[in-house]
Amino acid sequence: MNVLFLDGYNLLYRARSGFAKGDNPIIFNFFRSLRPLIEKFKPDVAYFVLEGRPKTRLAQDSNYKAQRTYHDKDDFRRQRKEIIQLVKDHFPLTVVRHEDYECDDVIMNLAKTRHKNDTTTIVSSDTDFIQILQEGLDLRLYNPVRKKFIEAPEYNYVQWKALRGDAADNIDGFKGVGDKTADKLMCNKTLLAEFLQKPGHQEKFDHNVSMIQAHEMDEDLDSLEEAKSTFDHDVLRKKFTEMKFYAMTNDTAWTKYVNTFDCLL
Repeated sequence: MNVLFLDGYNLLYRARSGFAKGDNPIIFNFFRSLRPLIEKFKPDVAYFVLEGRPKTRLAQDSNYKAQRTYHDKDDFRRQRKEIIQLVKDHFPLTVVRHEDYECDDVIMNLAKTRHKNDTTTIVSSDTDFIQILQEGLDLRLYNPVRKKFIEAPEYNYVQWKALRGDAADNIDGFKGVGDKTADKLMCNKTLLAEFLQKPGHQEKFDHNVSMIQAHEMDEDLDSLEEAKSTFDHDVLRKKFTEMKFYAMTNDTAWTKYVNTFDCLL
């Protein structure tokens, strides 16, 4: 089976950067970019995975992602809510969320358990997913911004990232350790061992590893919120027309749009 995982919030935030006129430009950008992804991968099953609250990570470090600032100057919150509702109500995608786990944890756990014997593709520009490429699964990671598949490094990616830190998640790396120094340490076990023997280094390294690596969900997978709708494309076309998405809803474009999702029906 061919399985596609869409990192929901990653794609939602990406839709903010496109150009479109009207009252709902983010909604337009999102759904215009969704069709090419389905067309490219032709999945038998597609998941649209949303974020929960990172309960365990916040318990470990209250500063996790605390540096992030949010604004709503572009009416993002309303449009984000409407996009999610449209996907839930009118698209043949399985919408998944767990209230206590982040999207990448959910995706990686589902890929390693429910779909471990399937051909799987993850669509996201989040580099945390690189770690699952080293699990020996039939799995690919596609970056929709760079429009290319990402290759896994030969060294342990989680440990490499633990050394250099992750500014996006407010995980502080080691002073003076950038990409090149982290590469050097990961490629030389003796140098890494010497580095971690310095006062406080092993503790910080272990903490960073625990924050970066995917958390095992075990029995929590049974409490996922999952929903899948039928492809109600007539109602969807009416809604898109009301939002003046004419480039998507004219007869030729809409036929192509609808046919793209046949693989999921």
